[in-house]
Amino acid sequence: MTSEAKPFRHDFDPTILRAYDIRGIVGKTLTTADAYALGLGLGALSDLHGEKRAVTGHDGRHTSPALDAALVRGLLLSGFDVSRMGCCATPELYHACHAHAFPVAVMVTGSHNPPDYNGFKILVSGRPFSGAALGRLASQLSSGVMPENCPGGERRLATWDAYVEALSGGYRPGGRALRIVWDNSHSSAGPALSKLIARLPGTHSVINGTIDGSFPSHHPDPSIPANMRQLQDEVRRVGADIGLAFDGDADRLGVVDENGAIVPADRLGLFLATGVRAEKPGCVILGDVKTSRVFFDFLREGGPVLMCPSGHSEVKQAIARERASFASEMSGHFFFADRWPGFDDGLYAAVRVLDLLSRQSCPLSQCLARFPVWASTEEIRLDCPESRKHGVVREVESMLGSGTAGITRIDGLRVQEEEGWWLLRASNTQPALSLRVEAVSVAAGRRLYAYLTDLLRACGLALPAQDPFEGA
Repeated sequence: MTSEAKPFRHDFDPTILRAYDIRGIVGKTLTTADAYALGLGLGALSDLHGEKRAVTGHDGRHTSPALDAALVRGLLLSGFDVSRMGCCATPELYHACHAHAFPVAVMVTGSHNPPDYNGFKILVSGRPFSGAALGRLASQLSSGVMPENCPGGERRLATWDAYVEALSGGYRPGGRALRIVWDNSHSSAGPALSKLIARLPGTHSVINGTIDGSFPSHHPDPSIPANMRQLQDEVRRVGADIGLAFDGDADRLGVVDENGAIVPADRLGLFLATGVRAEKPGCVILGDVKTSRVFFDFLREGGPVLMCPSGHSEVKQAIARERASFASEMSGHFFFADRWPGFDDGLYAAVRVLDLLSRQSCPLSQCLARFPVWASTEEIRLDCPESRKHGVVREVESMLGSGTAGITRIDGLRVQEEEGWWLLRASNTQPALSLRVEAVSVAAGRRLYAYLTDLLRACGLALPAQDPFEGA
């Protein structure tokens, strides 16, 4: 190291360091300077054992190429040899990381957030680098890191063919032909999707197939019903068997049935879990804390089914810890660890849905009709300042009293009542509280919702006036 070399110091805006990843508003809380600093900071990690190889990719947002370029500059100056995938889907990067055993992988993506957001999803040694690990990295950068005297090199890495070949392996021959509508949501999965449908049987049509980071047709979040309307209309128009939608970086999946009805993510997860269990009887299944009680009750007879915190990084850690074969998250992340490496992949989940549906003699709506139905709300987001949201959860817990039975605290409060359950947790991606209520009947659900409303009112917060069970 030359005598002129000085430590590099950088301070992130603390609001961009999230529980699962880094996420912020470009030009306000997130800049190319942050991307450069992240690259340098990753080079200072002590658990790489001297093997400095990294892979990067980015989604289709207009700000992503500049952030990726700054990130790569930082990685190179920290001594990494960098393989650049360019514009790709997040699970495509995950697959490359797994296939080539990259010690570090970084995806530049704003996922399902609005177009002015962006961020980074990071893997180190194949595991999510998030939460406390991000905090330690930020502290290290604030104290100062030293660039390498010998920068690394870079190359382009093309993975579409290998990724698509692996995806298509999830569809076994012999099923009935299906008519399928895909909504790419202008996501970065467009090229991979085009190659995938060329390998799959059935009749396929694609809407919003081009990559466009302004997302002109609808917001790229399939968990919001309004964003599924175009797909619903197209499924009905062409008489399709199923409609499949991705979020902005294609690690999540939304589905509508042959009638154009949205399939709730936990019911889709239950359908997929039964398929996994048919191949691996007695295997461990996971559902996140927002998931319907029906999911856990139905699967319990066939083997262990466990609840885990929400968030893709939390679920991946739980899969490894519990040696689970499948996990379902209410947000539309599905994780297969039976004949797939266990990461969340909207395209692979879609292939598995099609594979399972093609082997049924009835349409999707009838396949799902065998599962019990409880009255439930969608996930409700209540705006709450970042500095206050965790405190509100603690305040509500204190109101319940120490004698309250049936409280699960793995991620906020999930409180089991005689007629159902309710959830209150601090969102890990937004300045908001996340709520859900489910009960044996609409009337019981409204009672639980009213009770939760009273608890939040005592904390100075007001839920929306509309009835969340309207139409249930």
